[in-house]
Amino acid sequence: MIRIFVEQLEPGQLAIGGDEHHYLGRVRRVRVGDAIELRDAQGRRAAATIAAMTAAETLVTVGEVLHVASPVPAIDALVPLIKGDRMDTCLEKLVEVGVDRVIVWPAERSVVKLDPAKQAARVEHYAAVAAAAARQSGARAPTIAYAASLRAAIAGLAPGARLVLDAGAERGDAPNDPQIAIASGPEGGLSPAERDLLAAEGFAAFGLGPRVLRAETAPVIAIAIVRAATGT
Repeated sequence: MIRIFVEQLEPGQLAIGGDEHHYLGRVRRVRVGDAIELRDAQGRRAAATIAAMTAAETLVTVGEVLHVASPVPAIDALVPLIKGDRMDTCLEKLVEVGVDRVIVWPAERSVVKLDPAKQAARVEHYAAVAAAAARQSGARAPTIAYAASLRAAIAGLAPGARLVLDAGAERGDAPNDPQIAIASGPEGGLSPAERDLLAAEGFAAFGLGPRVLRAETAPVIAIAIVRAATGT
């Protein structure tokens, strides 16, 4: 089934433009009468039919709008900036395993340093990567945010269980909590100051086994473990 993400779903006629219109027409080459699925940021979905196509937009007829319940636990991932295409890969895989929100932050030992003038464009790019992964996998598109520091990233978290990935820690059980935050480190690892801050903010060390995983792999494996343990 072809999936498209829109801002807000309502029954009736809906015009789709921008990247999603391009995806429908140029990538999937849909035609009038084809069936697709629409999803929105509020967790709703609906079957729709292509009614008309122009150079600028695709017009669809939207059927009954259904609410899709969010999986519990809700999982936030605090992911430091990672070098090159590996950041995109990390985001894609986080979507596939069921992350709900990704907060990107500049770790002390991150190889990448983000120019503040490019922050909005970078977040927009990350959101597009996540949306494409959600479209392909059928997962809900997560919220993507950028925090100027680790402290700012933590400040935006809801109350709940908190884990920091630590290659030297024992593999523990996934917490039984409706809200879980998982923090991971960059290529060079978390600094002592970052570890101290996370510990002070209630993050418990969580191991993933005997092997040291790369920065783009560790948060994906951690969320997969939690989802497997909770059946979500």
